[in-house]
Amino acid sequence: MAERRMFARIITESDAFLDMPLSTQALYFHFGMAADDDGFINNPKKIQRMIGAEDDDFKLLIAKHFIILFDSGVIVVKHWKINNYIQKDRYKETTYQEEKKILTIKENKAYTLAYPECIQDVSKLDAQVRLGKVSLDQDRLGEGSNAALTALPVDNFATVFNNNIHPITPMELQILSEYQAMGDDVIIEAIKEAVKAGVRRLNYIEAILRDWQSKGIKDLAGIEAVKRDRNQEQQLKQQSGLDYLERMAKGDD
Repeated sequence: MAERRMFARIITESDAFLDMPLSTQALYFHFGMAADDDGFINNPKKIQRMIGAEDDDFKLLIAKHFIILFDSGVIVVKHWKINNYIQKDRYKETTYQEEKKILTIKENKAYTLAYPECIQDVSKLDAQVRLGKVSLDQDRLGEGSNAALTALPVDNFATVFNNNIHPITPMELQILSEYQAMGDDVIIEAIKEAVKAGVRRLNYIEAILRDWQSKGIKDLAGIEAVKRDRNQEQQLKQQSGLDYLERMAKGDD
């Protein structure tokens, strides 16, 4: 295996890369140094712990498409062939052939998934995401949209994500699964909130879940309590504003 590793400035000086925290950038560089000659790494969590990086750093590299995560736990550096050129006499092919089989190389030499839905057992994933078909397409949301959301069945969160955001990927399934201690119904509620806000993105859903997690929410009752408190606070602010305007109208100080 070649000992030298390189990094292309087109990657490491891009806005997408430099916008990430330094800890996330450092993790990327360590992954680049530890990868085999095809860019695969079988111990990303160990490397993360060794350098003191957080889970959020790992997730951000996935979300920003700098690495690809497989069900096996192996990752590959997406832009490996942009970063590195290894001479044939020094090249040693990866042992992770199953993962390599589901990758293709784009014209710009970046790895991409040939069949994203096939990273998992397709029959199991299909069984999850085809249950209880419900659509909350934006063109259907109008008057009565809250009623439609309330009627959304409590089902596997992957089903709801698939039907209302986009077909769920293995990476997205893994990230959302980390919040299952809060319950599937809580994850589903976060997806509903994203739909109502018109922001159908994983990072928005995850931000909602992190906020609820920080508040110690563990079930739907906790979410309702937070919503009630927020509504009461808003009502108090509105009433305070009305009281002020009334005093102004009367000429009071």
